Amino acid sequence: MSRIGKNPIVVPGGVTVDVTDAMVTVKGKLGQLTQEFSDVTVKVEDGQVLVERYSDHKDHRAKHGLYRSLINNMIVGVSTGFTKELELVGVGYRASNQGQKLDLALGFSHNIVLEVASEVILETISEKGKNPIVKLTSFDKQLLGQIAAKIRGFRKPEPYKGKGVKFVGEVLRRKAGKSA
Repeated sequence: MSRIGKNPIVVPGGVTVDVTDAMVTVKGKLGQLTQEFSDVTVKVEDGQVLVERYSDHKDHRAKHGLYRSLINNMIVGVSTGFTKELELVGVGYRASNQGQKLDLALGFSHNIVLEVASEVILETISEKGKNPIVKLTSFDKQLLGQIAAKIRGFRKPEPYKGKGVKFVGEVLRRKAGKSA
């Protein structure tokens, strides 16, 4: 039995979960999310969401834990939200935003301008003597991770000096340079 899938999901106050044929809709104070599902049954009973599978078939076992995690992320997202912070490490690396447009100077001949989805709240923090930080906040964990990965992909951290765009708190594997 899936250890993740068999755990019930507690629905906090202010969050409503609606289950139709093959769709789960979660509404909360931060927004509304929907997710299709298959090969499992989803039930809402006395303030808990239960995900059950039909059989011990390999596909059913795999989707049991998957849909439980997706529904849990939806409930956490609409009630408290998610935040990711990216740090720009490097001389001359800058970040600024005008509304939902993120302007990054990452050492290329031109600045990179990225239009961020309206569901994501964008904030840039630039303090003197510290690396610039791009802070992304959203109720949709999948969208937030996708945008953060796209920003990180513009200039991944290199292993020698650690320059590039990295997540705050990320530990980089460093290499030794040439020895004299």
